[in-house]
Amino acid sequence: MKLREIAHSRTGDKGEISNISLIPYDENNYELLKEKVTSEKVKSYFSEICHGEVVRYEMDGLRALNFVLDKTLGGGVTRSLAIDRHGKTLGMALLEMEI
Repeated sequence: MKLREIAHSRTGDKGEISNISLIPYDENNYELLKEKVTSEKVKSYFSEICHGEVVRYEMDGLRALNFVLDKTLGGGVTRSLAIDRHGKTLGMALLEMEI
């Protein structure tokens, strides 16, 4: 199944760093997300653009995960030659990941 079937995302960016939150529609799926969506899998999924570390933060009280991807935005929104390097597009991309 794709992540978009059980979760939604919020994102942000600052310079070379993107953060992507992953929030299950049903909080009962939080443990499944913790098991299936690791830092290593997110790093691998974004391997073509993520050239730094990926750190996962577990927000158990909110039943959400937050991933911080370093060296991902091609120098940042104002420096990149890419058409759209904003972090918000990466949230939608992550939701296409199969678990």
